Amino acid sequence: MTGLLSLCLLALLSCGGESQVNDGKVQVSGKVENAPEGVIVLSQFTDNRPKILDTLDVSANGEFKYELEVAEPTFYQLYFFGEKAVRLALLDEDVEVSIDFANPDQVTIEGSQDSKEMQKMEQLMVKYQEEVNQLNEAYYEAMSANNSEEIKAIQTKAMELEVKQAENVKEMISSMGDSFASLAAIGLLNPKTDFPFMDELVAKLNTNYPNTKSIMQLKQQLDELRPLSVGQPAPEIAMTNPNGELLKLSDYKGKYVMIDFWAAWCKPCREENPNVVRMYEIYKDKGFEILGVSLDRSREDWVGAIAADGLTWPQVSDLKYFNSEAAETYQINAIPATYLIDPDGNILAKDLRGPSLEKKLAELFD
Repeated sequence: MTGLLSLCLLALLSCGGESQVNDGKVQVSGKVENAPEGVIVLSQFTDNRPKILDTLDVSANGEFKYELEVAEPTFYQLYFFGEKAVRLALLDEDVEVSIDFANPDQVTIEGSQDSKEMQKMEQLMVKYQEEVNQLNEAYYEAMSANNSEEIKAIQTKAMELEVKQAENVKEMISSMGDSFASLAAIGLLNPKTDFPFMDELVAKLNTNYPNTKSIMQLKQQLDELRPLSVGQPAPEIAMTNPNGELLKLSDYKGKYVMIDFWAAWCKPCREENPNVVRMYEIYKDKGFEILGVSLDRSREDWVGAIAADGLTWPQVSDLKYFNSEAAETYQINAIPATYLIDPDGNILAKDLRGPSLEKKLAELFD
């Protein structure tokens, strides 16, 4: 709209026809067919929670219309008759929503391009949730049958699905151009693994939509995560091994080092250890090292688990559980957790496990 207005001014205000001016008002309208009993509830998202604004009157022929005052990019929701929610991204374009309750999953949105982008995101999430539900069903069946091999296979599929979904979300965001609907899509990403992408996106949004509260809040959250983000120098770790000898992360500069936060009492950690052992045997002579950081409280349990799982790489611990100095430095609140450090001592990747670890090491060494 700004570009169009500029062209009009250059032509000495000689543009023909009607011109739409952003007066801070947005009209939400539409039509409902085969509507059940009930009302349409309009809500605004504030701090990620819907706040009910009003209920919309629906005419005898199913039409509705409502005018909103929109001062900055804002997310809304129309909840149709307690059965179907449609999210909208509104700023300076009117939007028209059509829905037929003979097939309520088919929603048509006209007008607001940002709302159309939101619809794409919703469709992507529905597909992803269907795949997650299928894996959950298979997982519960495998658990009931006590099929450990199938359980591991499903866990691997789940991690692969998560990685693929993140790629799909990033592709979708890139296709949105300058739409602020990407602000909603960014919530589908993990800042631990996708920080650079998120950081670049928020910086662009902050430029395009300055002084928008939700964007500034997200920027502040990312700034708090920045010290441990990909590309930043890895904080030093200096702790003792089981023999009481001091080891430092910086001792291994020049190699790719994976900091592996784990514990003897952590079942997922112990289940992952055979995969880590396999990867270590393949790449240890190619410049790959591991520094195990145990969050155990008992030296006996710690040393016993090292021997039982065949962990031959350097291990350190201060036996302080999650109060471990290293855990606090790296903001570890759940394990297993990993940080991959490059030869220059900078964070290269985070939370690599299973197929994601195997893929990353193959990229680096094969």
